[in-house]
Amino acid sequence: MDEAPEVDELTYEECLELLRADSVGRIAVVVEPYPLVFPVNFRVVGFDDALAAPGRLWIAIRTRPGNTIDRAPMFVSFEVDGIDRHHHAGWSVLVTGTMHRVDTAAAEFDERFDPEPWVAEGRDRWLVIHASTVTGRRVRDRDVGWAFSTHAYL
Repeated sequence: MDEAPEVDELTYEECLELLRADSVGRIAVVVEPYPLVFPVNFRVVGFDDALAAPGRLWIAIRTRPGNTIDRAPMFVSFEVDGIDRHHHAGWSVLVTGTMHRVDTAAAEFDERFDPEPWVAEGRDRWLVIHASTVTGRRVRDRDVGWAFSTHAYL
């Protein structure tokens, strides 16, 4: 009989490591009355030792001026995750916070923290999500079994 998967809370450091390792996430905004979710390219912003606390973490994104993300209310959520469908496992990092416009000329922000969107044309509005909370979970199979898939040999 298979055992149920385990759900583990990720530490803040593990969440940061997963955020830094990725470049595509989803931003959730409320456009009355519905929550809407959009995929975005992103980059973690901060200084090495400044990321020790959630209040010092920023997520940089670029979008088109005047679109839904640009017009969104200040309070947003942001998520990055990874899924292993074969093993019914994965992880998720959720950042909640406030979104702010950025003056890209300040401190060479555009050169240092460009999230390099896959479609850059017209994405001239720079935004940062100032994190209030950063949480994460990992779902893993208790009985991982053999590390190789039998499907690879058949």
